[in-house]
Amino acid sequence: MARKKNILFIYSLIFLLMFSGFSSMGMAAEGDAAGEPEVYLDFDGESEEILTVIVELDEASIIEAKQEGEVQTEENLEEVRQEIIAELEEAADVTVNREYDYLFSGFSVEISQADLPELFEIEGVKAVYPNQTYEVSQIEEAELLDPESFSPMMMDSAPFIGADEAWDAGYTGEGVTVAIIDTGVDYTHPDLAHAFGDYLGWDFVSNDADPQETNTGNMSQRTNHGTHVAGTVAANGQIKGVAPDATLLAYRVLGPGGSGTTQNVIAGIERAVQDGADIMNLSLGANVNDPDYATSIALDRAMTEGVVAVTSNGNSGPNNWTVGSPGTSREAISVGATQLPYNLFGVDISTGGDTSYPSAAIMGYPSEEELLALNEGEFEFIDVGLAGTEADFAGKNLEGKIALMRRGDYAFVDKAQNAKDHGAIGAVIYNNVAGVQPQVPGTAIPMIMLTQEDGQKILAELASGNNTISFDIDFEQQVGETIANFSSKGPVMNTWMIKPDVSAPGVAIVSTVPTHNPANPHGYASFQGTSMSAPHVAGAAALILEAHPDWSVDFVKAALMNTAENMYDENRNLYPHNSQGAGSIRVLDAINTEVLATPGSHSFGIFTNEEDKEVRRQFFTVQNLSHERKRFSIEFTGHEGIKVMHSNNLQVQPGKTQNLNFGVQVDVANLDPGYYEGTFILSDGTSTIEVPTIVFVGEPDYPLLSGLQLSMLFNFLIGSVNVPHGADEFVVRFKNTSTGEVVAETARATNVAPGTRSFTYNTNQLPRGSFLITVYAKKGDREFELEGGVLTRNQ
Repeated sequence: MARKKNILFIYSLIFLLMFSGFSSMGMAAEGDAAGEPEVYLDFDGESEEILTVIVELDEASIIEAKQEGEVQTEENLEEVRQEIIAELEEAADVTVNREYDYLFSGFSVEISQADLPELFEIEGVKAVYPNQTYEVSQIEEAELLDPESFSPMMMDSAPFIGADEAWDAGYTGEGVTVAIIDTGVDYTHPDLAHAFGDYLGWDFVSNDADPQETNTGNMSQRTNHGTHVAGTVAANGQIKGVAPDATLLAYRVLGPGGSGTTQNVIAGIERAVQDGADIMNLSLGANVNDPDYATSIALDRAMTEGVVAVTSNGNSGPNNWTVGSPGTSREAISVGATQLPYNLFGVDISTGGDTSYPSAAIMGYPSEEELLALNEGEFEFIDVGLAGTEADFAGKNLEGKIALMRRGDYAFVDKAQNAKDHGAIGAVIYNNVAGVQPQVPGTAIPMIMLTQEDGQKILAELASGNNTISFDIDFEQQVGETIANFSSKGPVMNTWMIKPDVSAPGVAIVSTVPTHNPANPHGYASFQGTSMSAPHVAGAAALILEAHPDWSVDFVKAALMNTAENMYDENRNLYPHNSQGAGSIRVLDAINTEVLATPGSHSFGIFTNEEDKEVRRQFFTVQNLSHERKRFSIEFTGHEGIKVMHSNNLQVQPGKTQNLNFGVQVDVANLDPGYYEGTFILSDGTSTIEVPTIVFVGEPDYPLLSGLQLSMLFNFLIGSVNVPHGADEFVVRFKNTSTGEVVAETARATNVAPGTRSFTYNTNQLPRGSFLITVYAKKGDREFELEGGVLTRNQ
C-alpha cells in the first residue's frame, strides 16, 4: 500500500483509558511503496510544528541479527546510525533524544513536520513511527484502604489462580528476576524492600538510577501504579504477591500522571533484557491495534531472546478489535482481566404511582450488607447532576438519602465517593447516552443504574414532586469468574490473531502503594484494570521458571495457555476466544503439565475465494514432557462450514515432539462473512488440552474508524481519528444527549484516503447543553459510527 501524505493538522493528544472518558480503538498502520520506508503517521508537509518520531533502520539490531544467524556489533550499529543522523542533520534542524541498538535498531528524534520528507529520503531508513502516548492500564484512581479495615485476606486473587498451592509445592519465585516497566516502584515499601538489591533498575524519565514513583508536584501527578503492579508480582509482608521471593527490577518509563511515550518504553524494554531480567511486565498501553508497531516489535524480539514478556491487553472493551499495542505483539503474553466469583442481585425500583423502570440494574456496591440495607424503607432522592463538584451538592442535604446522578465527565467511583462524602447511602445513576452502563464493582455506596430513557422518567417524577424511592433487591444467583466488561478484545489487525492469550484477576485487586504522606508513607489500595491482571501472569511465569529453569519462553506461554480454565458469563455461555483467550490461568497446573501444544492458539487467516473450497496446510507441535509414551485422540469443534482435516490420533514418545498436521477447508460461498472460532481438543485419556482457533471468511469486520482522540484547547475541540482503509463519506457530529438529535456537524468529507484525519471545532458555535461527539464513516454498504466523549457547554 502506498504511503499517504495527507495535509492535516496533527495534535498531540493524550487518551485516558477510563470509563468516564472517551472510547477508542487502535490506529492501523499504513504500509509503503517498494523501496521507501514504511510510514506509520500522517503529517502536514507545510507545518513547522515539532514532532517526536521513532526511526527504525534497515541495519539489523544485535538481537535481530542474532535471530537471523548473523553477527552484529554495537560499533557497526553506531557507525551506521551516526551516518544517517549526520545526513538528517544536514537536511533539517533536528534533536536526537534516544538511540537503540539491542532489540530495536534506530533512534528517536524531534523534527518539524515540514522536514519529515527529508527523513524519508535517506537510504537505510526502514520505518518511521509516531512517538505514541502510553498510559497505565487501570480504569480508576486508587481506593486507599483504611489501615484499620485492611486485612491480608483481602488479597485473594493470588490464591484463586493457585499461587498458594504452588508455594506449598515449594515454588515461590526464588532466583527469578522480574522487570517492572511502569511508573517506577516504591522500593522502600516494607512489603517490597526484600525484592530489590543494590541495583534498582533505571529511570528513563529523569535519566538516573533511581526508578522511584513520581512523588512531587500536584497530587494528581503523583503515581503509585508501578508499586501496585510490583506488589502483585512479589510482595511479601502484609500481603503476598504471586511470586513472593522473586527479585525485582524497576524501569520508570511513565512519568507524572502515569503517562509516557514510545521512546522511553522501547528504551525500558531494551535495558531490562540487557540487565538480565527473566520476565518483564508492561501494564501499559496505547490505542494502536497494530502488531508491527515499534513496542510490539521490541517485545517480539525480547521473547525471542528468552525473556518472558507479559503485557496488559487494554481497557477499551467490551467491543472487538480494541486490543492495543504492545498487547498486539505476536509473541508476548497478552492478558485480559477477570472478576472473581460474586453473587448476582436483581433490583426493582419504585417512585410511587405507575411509573416503571425496567432497565434498573446493580452497577456496584461496597458490601452485600450495604446493598440489601436499601430494602429497608423508603428514601428521599435528590438530584445532584454530575456529582463531580461541590457545586453539584451545594445547599442539598443528602444525609441518609439517595443521590440521583447523571453519567459523564467524572469516573463512576468518584461520583459514588462524592455522594458518600455528603451523606448519601446510595445512588441512582442514569445514562447520558443510549445504551447500557458498565458494572463497576466496589463502589463506595450501592449504585443502581438506569438507561437514558428511564433516567428521563425519574427526572420527570422528581419534577412533579415525587421525591421518594424504594428498592426491591433480591439475590438471583452466584456467578463464577467472569470477564471484566472493560477488558479489551481482539482480534489483532493484519495478523488476525486471537488476543488476549490468557486472562487473570483484574477487578478490585489489593496491593502495595506509596501514600505520598510523609507521616505514613506506605499503604495498600484496591485497583482494577488489565494492569492488575498482567502481573498475576508475570508472577505465575516466575513460579514456572523456578520449577522449570530450562523451559523456553514458548513453553512458559504454552503451559499457561494449555492449562487455563474456560470461563462462562453469568448466563453460562462460554466466552469467545477473543474475550478470554485460552482462559483463566491456573499456575500449579501449568507447572505440573506433562504435555504442551505450541503455539497455544492458532489463526487460520482469511479465506475469500468463493469459487473453490480452498484448502490450506498448517500444523502445531505437541511436546511430551513425561517419561511415558502418550497417545492422543484429536477432535476439532467449530462451524460445520469449516472443515479441518487431521488424523484421529497422535502418538508421541517420552521426551519427544511431534507435529500435528492438518488441512483447513472453508466453504466461503455458503458462509456469511465474519470470523468463526473453533477449538482443537487433544486428550490422552487422563488430561485434555484445548487450542483455540479463529478463521475469517471474507474481508474482516474491522472498524471503519479507530483511535479516536479528543481534547479541549480553550473553546476549541481538537480531535483525530484513524480511517484505516479509507471511506466514501466522513463527518464529525454533535448530538443532543437527551434527544439524540444532530445539532452540528464538522469535517465533512468524501472519498477519504486511508490514514489519520484531524479536525478542530469552535464549541462556541454550540448552544448550551450536553452533546455526544461521534464520528461517522461509510464505505460501500458498510456504515460505522464511533462514539467519543460528552461535551457539556454551560455558557
